[in-house]
Amino acid sequence: MTEAFANTVQTTLGQVRIVSNQDGRSVIEYEIGAHMCHSGGVAQGGFVCGWIDAAMAHASLSLAPDMTPMSLEMKVTYFSPARPGRVIAEGWIERRGRTTCFAEGRLLNLAGDVLAKASSTIRLIPREAVEASARRALA
Repeated sequence: MTEAFANTVQTTLGQVRIVSNQDGRSVIEYEIGAHMCHSGGVAQGGFVCGWIDAAMAHASLSLAPDMTPMSLEMKVTYFSPARPGRVIAEGWIERRGRTTCFAEGRLLNLAGDVLAKASSTIRLIPREAVEASARRALA
């Protein structure tokens, strides 16, 4: 159930590959398709947010694979438009506690220009509890 859902989300977000994911840092490559864009060929902001959020979640999972990261809040600052083509989302953990961690991330184009930055407060919930809740909800 979890794997099938993850593959669907990864496909929807245009994930190409996970470049690296270890020691509280993650780098993920995405392909922006025309179907993700609105006027003027600019990627919709929700995708930008999703790419950075996914990188921060992966960074969290690299430190605690048995804990599911759940965003409590997230702030995104957009600097430049993201246009069709490849982008890189980076995420890292600034500080981690037992049940909460603080993450930061950014989205870059292939030239290395920062297109957006984000910070997030993440609640860490045991994976077994999240999966059990999902099974109950789908029953």
